[in-house]
Amino acid sequence: MEEEKRNIEVFLADIERILPPILFRNWPKWKDVLPMSPRSVANDDCLGVGPTERVYCGRNAGYSRASFMDYLRKKSRLA
Repeated sequence: MEEEKRNIEVFLADIERILPPILFRNWPKWKDVLPMSPRSVANDDCLGVGPTERVYCGRNAGYSRASFMDYLRKKSRLA
């Protein structure tokens, strides 16, 4: 169990290194790097359970890297 938690943290650390400082939902590499759809994040954001810090550039919503990683840690679980 403890080893699996470490494996998840290693996986999340690898993702964190690749992410830009502000992660916009229309980022072209989203599907290559992240294990979830940007629309799923948008739905969670609308429900109030998404990343806590939101940034808008025009109509494009984005999240700070730290806020998104906190959200991703909460969504990750062992099966």
